[in-house]
Amino acid sequence: MYRMDWTDDRLQERFDSIDRRFDEVDRRFEQVDRQFEQVDQRFDRVDESFRELRSAMGQMNQRFDALEHTLVHGVLALTGAIVAGFAAMIVLIATQL
Repeated sequence: MYRMDWTDDRLQERFDSIDRRFDEVDRRFEQVDRQFEQVDQRFDRVDESFRELRSAMGQMNQRFDALEHTLVHGVLALTGAIVAGFAAMIVLIATQL
């Protein structure tokens, strides 16, 4: 059976190599952390945009409600005018006979 002799120098080289790899992993995680900070800032801007949109939609809903009331009053007024016109025409025709 083959037996490998590990000297202190060789072990130290291996540990140094492992340390370098972990240092690289740490650097990559720092980059990921910076990218997540940028993503958080973007989400903050998106949240603010949604708040502004909700506010604008509330104002728009109020305007549509006002328009609906105006249309209902207009339709009622026109219906009343048509009914009054028919009534006047019936009275006019009845008095002419």
